[in-house]
Amino acid sequence: MSSEEIRATRLQKVEQLKQLGFNPYAYRWESSHHAADLHTKYADLASGEEVDIDVTIAGRIMARRVFGKLAFFTLQDDTGVIQIYLDKHKIQRSMSNKDPEAFEHLKQLTDVGDFLGIRGNIKRTEKGELSVYAGEYTILTKSLLPLPDKWHGLTDVEKRYRQRYVDLIVNPEVRETFRRRALITAAIRRYLEQQGFIEIDTPVLQSESGGAEARPFVTYHNTLEMSLYLRIATELPLKRLIVGGFEKVFELGRVFRNEGTSTRHNPEFTTVEVYQAYADYHDMMALTEAVITTAAQQVLGTLQITYQETPIDLTPPWRRATMHELVQEKTGLDFTQFQTLGQAIDAATSAGLTGLEKCDTIGKVLNEAFEQTVETTLVQPTFVLDYPVEISPLAKPHRSKPGLVERFELFIVGRETANSFSELTDPVDQRERLEAQAARKAAGDLEAQGVDEDFLAALEYGMPPTGGLGIGIDRLVMLLTDCASIRDAIAFPLLKPEKVEVVEEV
Repeated sequence: MSSEEIRATRLQKVEQLKQLGFNPYAYRWESSHHAADLHTKYADLASGEEVDIDVTIAGRIMARRVFGKLAFFTLQDDTGVIQIYLDKHKIQRSMSNKDPEAFEHLKQLTDVGDFLGIRGNIKRTEKGELSVYAGEYTILTKSLLPLPDKWHGLTDVEKRYRQRYVDLIVNPEVRETFRRRALITAAIRRYLEQQGFIEIDTPVLQSESGGAEARPFVTYHNTLEMSLYLRIATELPLKRLIVGGFEKVFELGRVFRNEGTSTRHNPEFTTVEVYQAYADYHDMMALTEAVITTAAQQVLGTLQITYQETPIDLTPPWRRATMHELVQEKTGLDFTQFQTLGQAIDAATSAGLTGLEKCDTIGKVLNEAFEQTVETTLVQPTFVLDYPVEISPLAKPHRSKPGLVERFELFIVGRETANSFSELTDPVDQRERLEAQAARKAAGDLEAQGVDEDFLAALEYGMPPTGGLGIGIDRLVMLLTDCASIRDAIAFPLLKPEKVEVVEEV
């Protein structure tokens, strides 16, 4: 049968239930147990043994086997599955059962996908299957569409993302990924709060887009008659809070960047940004290690994990190396020796680098060399230190290395997972950098920032020495749940609309 034919048949069953006086879409049900509770509590129950205890449970029918006067359903709830043992005679003897043909109606009017409420006692069958031995049942919700074939499941990857609700029904490991995601974010929040940080919400709609180099989404407020941006980072509002007197703040929330999608990019993603007064990027390295290892230990119970069959050791301290050192290791080029941009480009080109025509400073050539030759090789946790000032407009100048800033990025399995600065607190320097960014923006660079005058005014009131940190939650979840794609770590990733074929009449 086609899905349309199945739906039509099930709609007929809905009407039959109504005619029999039953509501196929119940209002509530109260369960005494979940499936996992029963499996744990009666793990030692012997085959053939029955426990005379009143149990109520509810869930979705995942399988049906009907044999004359007996039926065996597999019921799935939030914690797992359990067998429902249905005996025609026992159901008919139920004093509370108002339907003399209850067993026949069970066979005829229920389908895989329906939600049932079951009341009964506990029995382990002769074949060793723990079961709820049903005395009565209630149809709680009648499903109209069939679930995917139980042997093949929902295997179309695009359809899995598009119909995540079906994916969650038929693939228990997907539900486990999102349970772990919730535990990871809870562990991060709990750890930061234990260290004295407080979480403060900042605006999603902003009049100036700043805090990162990224193309923003633009929207419009009708009443105020003004264009607004969806935030690309929570950085600048959180820094204003540091100016205002808070010493430890963070926000775990969504940010939005108008960019392409890939296995590691989604236009809407989650970060945690942390700012600590009187700290620098060395303090943030220690905090990064603590946050991630705490989450891994609490959720997975170990710091020795496997990602896509590659062993990863999260035991701190993690490797620390400068961008210059790592590029020199891979290419043999010492970028500290180049005096002119031309020298840097010629040497990098000779080393096999491409696409350098877009680089207008030595620092940008260095960064390009890093991205092309180093980034994907950083499998074990590695802090990459001391970035060129040109690509770090919000970081404090390095205290001993001209042309560089005090910044690190954390790479694990070849992906940037965290980013941190000793934050720039000099308002004059900050203005010069933002004005340089604004000039790039005016020249057509869609990812460059503008000048946020209010943020500059805040800096002029004075911001204490501050360490800032941002961790990509989605990429961290990918790592700790062994997801190959960021779409597997986000419940509802952004997708193009499905193409609808239009058939022209002849």
